[in-house]
Amino acid sequence: MSSVRISRTRLLTAAATVAFATLSLTACNDGSGVQTEGAPAGAASLASPTTGTEPGSASSSASSSSSSSSSSSDDDAKSASAGSKQATDVPAASKNDKAGTGSSGTAAGKAVTCQGSNTRTVAAPLKRPVNHMLLTVTNTGSKRCFLYQYPAVRFGEAQSVPPVIEDSKPQAVVTLEPGESGYASVNLSPTDGSGKHGRTEKSLTVYFHGRSGNESVGTGAHPALPAKGVYIDDSLKVTYWQQSMDDAIMW
Repeated sequence: MSSVRISRTRLLTAAATVAFATLSLTACNDGSGVQTEGAPAGAASLASPTTGTEPGSASSSASSSSSSSSSSSDDDAKSASAGSKQATDVPAASKNDKAGTGSSGTAAGKAVTCQGSNTRTVAAPLKRPVNHMLLTVTNTGSKRCFLYQYPAVRFGEAQSVPPVIEDSKPQAVVTLEPGESGYASVNLSPTDGSGKHGRTEKSLTVYFHGRSGNESVGTGAHPALPAKGVYIDDSLKVTYWQQSMDDAIMW
């Protein structure tokens, strides 16, 4: 009885071995040359390439970059268009500005010659330098004015005006904005008494030159002199008009 069981067990074991061998042979000869049994867990995720449609993928980034570039290009085009429009939308006043116009140019375009009617002239004898008198002309008008050349002064009933000190000529015409002042000094007489025909005068008229400098223009000024008058002689001279008082009294 035991021998029969043992034999049956061996037969069953042999049959199982044959069946297993047959299945293995069939699996190895499916035409692909490789076993088709399932791969180890996780192998698919390691072998599978990253798809281009996943968020954050290379393809998605490229698409986003392309979209961003397109948007940037559109924005640049709009900015360029806006800049071009801004460049052409210059106010008409700016386009039509010419030399000599603008904040200071407007005044320059309306400038006039300084004369007795648009200025106030003050004559003040100086203690230093001695025997000198300072002329101060202030623009009392509403427009810029030019002080051309030098003052043509006439003391009393004199028939001529004194000469100018050529070395005192400034580099530019003296320009007075409303309220500003220009200056000139008058050398009344030498300190050593070498002048001739000395006399005391109590009245003074100041005439103004035009641009050409050959003749006086407009009305003259009549600044007051000290009650006792001023002493002058034939050495009388004047300076050119100066922008500053210091430049006027240095001669």
